[in-house]
Amino acid sequence: MIKAFKLIWQCDRRGLLLKLFYTVCTSLLPLVNLYVLKLLVDGVTAAVSDSGSGWDSLPNDLLPAVLIFCGIMLLNRWIGVLNTVNNDVLTQKLTDYINNLIQNQSVRLDMAYYDNPDYHDTFHRAQQEAAFRPLRIMEHMVAVVGSVVALVGVAAMLVVASWQVVAVMVVAVLPSFFIRLYKSRRIYRFRRETTQDFRRSSYYGTLLTHRNYAKEVRTFGLADHFRQLYVDIRARLVSQLLAISRRLALFDAVIAVVEAAAMLVVLYFLIRPTVGGMLTIGSFVMLFEAFRRGQGYLSSLVGGVSGLYEHKLFINNLFEFLDLQPSITSPDAPVPFPEQVEEVLFDDVTFAYPDMKQPTLQHLTLKARRGVVTRIEGENGYGKTTMLKLLLRLYDPQSGRVCVNGVDIRRFDVGQLRRHISAIFQDYVQFHFTARENILFGDMTQAEDARRMAEALRLADADAVIDKLHDGLDTQLGRQFYGGEELSMGQWQRIALARQLYSEAPVLVFDEPTAWMDAEARRHFRATLEELKTDHLIILVSHSEND
Repeated sequence: MIKAFKLIWQCDRRGLLLKLFYTVCTSLLPLVNLYVLKLLVDGVTAAVSDSGSGWDSLPNDLLPAVLIFCGIMLLNRWIGVLNTVNNDVLTQKLTDYINNLIQNQSVRLDMAYYDNPDYHDTFHRAQQEAAFRPLRIMEHMVAVVGSVVALVGVAAMLVVASWQVVAVMVVAVLPSFFIRLYKSRRIYRFRRETTQDFRRSSYYGTLLTHRNYAKEVRTFGLADHFRQLYVDIRARLVSQLLAISRRLALFDAVIAVVEAAAMLVVLYFLIRPTVGGMLTIGSFVMLFEAFRRGQGYLSSLVGGVSGLYEHKLFINNLFEFLDLQPSITSPDAPVPFPEQVEEVLFDDVTFAYPDMKQPTLQHLTLKARRGVVTRIEGENGYGKTTMLKLLLRLYDPQSGRVCVNGVDIRRFDVGQLRRHISAIFQDYVQFHFTARENILFGDMTQAEDARRMAEALRLADADAVIDKLHDGLDTQLGRQFYGGEELSMGQWQRIALARQLYSEAPVLVFDEPTAWMDAEARRHFRATLEELKTDHLIILVSHSEND
């Protein structure tokens, strides 16, 4: 809970303090009005008894009480308006702050996490809770503060008349408190145990609605099958939730009986002294309304405490994700990366993906030199792409080492290493940005360089692609956003190549770079390699020599 409070405090301390101030005000002002109401009722009762009815017969000393009563009500409403505005601002700030934490953590973690189903469960739970749990914790924390402040005032009023009323009020709320704690634990256990099912239902929904899957879902007639899978898993989840809900509803019904009985007892304790003349009508109204509000404040306090307990359970999912640590990090004193790379060496490298029994690479030794195109050929599953991932330190080998100019790459700063090795993978990303942005992503460390842009387009044979676009480099690519223009796979591949070549990194890594290219484009690419190999170390992954 302390970690959650710190998170909110770091996000917007001014907003949190304002919320606490507004809550205390809205908790105390109604209690002041209760006392003013007592004065009004007693004053009106006395005026009716002494002078009969009629506005003209009301005593002048009632006018200040009327004005104070209405003024407090107006002030309470104004504070409520200010609190609503502050809540809206704080909600947006907190949502953005936590999403930023999750995104930064996701980027910081190793690729190995993506190969672990437990990580995906942790990430899913963190995403689910991030949108609202911290905000709910803040609201419950503030509600607890407001309820405690108000309850102190209510107890002070009630104990003067009858301590039994206070005792009944407290005892009546205990069953609700324990049942809410039980409910929180039960719902938390259900959500944690069914994380995989919720992720599967989300995956099935994505298959039915995402553009990437639309062609094959329609071509193979898979929509009904996926829809049935989605319906079945959701029906099972809903059935389990309903069973829990019915059980808890029975407890809630018992609580209602206890609260009604408490009301009956309190009415007895208050009516008796009022009829006996020990309490005025105004005092009866004040005390009865204080009891009713006290029940509400106690209920709010119970809801706040049990809510804090519930959200503490769920917020742990967020902190569980944020506490994950990457294993691939830069050394404390990194070696500067060489400006000119003469050699890359895979020295007796063995590597297996997480939880895989068989290694993808075993005792691999391979050397690449500047001035020649080092081709890595082999059938699927040979580990060609895996080698490139190791070179970029997306993973580290279990044994052996990868060296640049004789230096183990684990001695370099990770960011600097990746800036000096430019790679295009066979599953390259189609960024739905403008063509210019797609290419500039190759080197975001400097301002746009027109010469480098033109050279990258020429080498990638992408200038012809740009010329056909309605706004040239400023054309939005892809159809996900308005004004976008779709490209063929071969055209997308040339844009990806231009992005890679814009970087001017000394090491160029190509993973099946011509898979979607026609014969003419492949000839152009081979000529580009010959032009680049003098000043670059080039590694080319392909299935055959014809690629």
